[in-house]
Amino acid sequence: MRSIWKGAVTFGLVNVPIKVYSATEDHDVSLHQVHHKDGGRIRYQRTCEICGEVVAYSDIDRAYDDGERTVVLTKDDLASLPSEKSREITVVEFVPSDQVDPITFDKAYYLEPDSTSPKAYVLLRQTLEQTDRTAIVQFSLRQKTRLAALRVRGEVLVLQTLLWADEVREAAFPSLDESVKISDKEMQLSAALVDSFSADFDPAAFRDDYQEELRTLIDAKLEKGESLDTAETFGESDAEESSGEVIDLMEALRASVERSRAAKGDDGESAASASKKKPAAKKKADAKAS
Repeated sequence: MRSIWKGAVTFGLVNVPIKVYSATEDHDVSLHQVHHKDGGRIRYQRTCEICGEVVAYSDIDRAYDDGERTVVLTKDDLASLPSEKSREITVVEFVPSDQVDPITFDKAYYLEPDSTSPKAYVLLRQTLEQTDRTAIVQFSLRQKTRLAALRVRGEVLVLQTLLWADEVREAAFPSLDESVKISDKEMQLSAALVDSFSADFDPAAFRDDYQEELRTLIDAKLEKGESLDTAETFGESDAEESSGEVIDLMEALRASVERSRAAKGDDGESAASASKKKPAAKKKADAKAS
């Protein structure tokens, strides 16, 4: 695997240098669109609506249109945003693992310790295991602020990005408002059916039948000579520094606990509660600026 990002997980004054790897990959067969008549490759081009020229991806900027005016945002504009420059995965709070709704789970990443000593990494992993807690974190990746769950999978820390609350739709179906009566007999039969299908889940026991059949079809066509020259049909193919180590882990832990307790005593609220308010405050500032 190849790391896609380097940074550090921070909670309190504790700093855990890490490398980030994509934890999943797509196994689907890659298919192209071709002209049915002669097998020629169908390509999409980015053209400018004003001059009609084909525009290279490197020459494309982003823009926001409010219906009356358009604001162009260059790559330099986006790179200048403070959150985009940050390489920290900041722990906002530690929550009971069963409180994180699986419907909010998105992309998963493996975290590898990126330092001479993995002690801080192992400490965080074991703490999450023993307390049965999941760390809710925030960070920036690819010009987006992300919310994520930091959890344990075997010996590795997994960063699982989460959908924001307003990205999960509410399910309101009128048909479920009707009163439905379930008899004891129906419930018993349903439970018996569930029991007959009961098993321990083993992901490796399941196969993607469609992709296997598709590969078989492609192999069969190749064996029969039903293929085209790839170069003629498709054309030629287009061809960070580690974070610093925590000097005194125990001292950092002790200072972080004392600071958290002091914040609760002085302000009447936890540091986690204060952190929750940051996104809302940021939204108000953005709305005011626009």
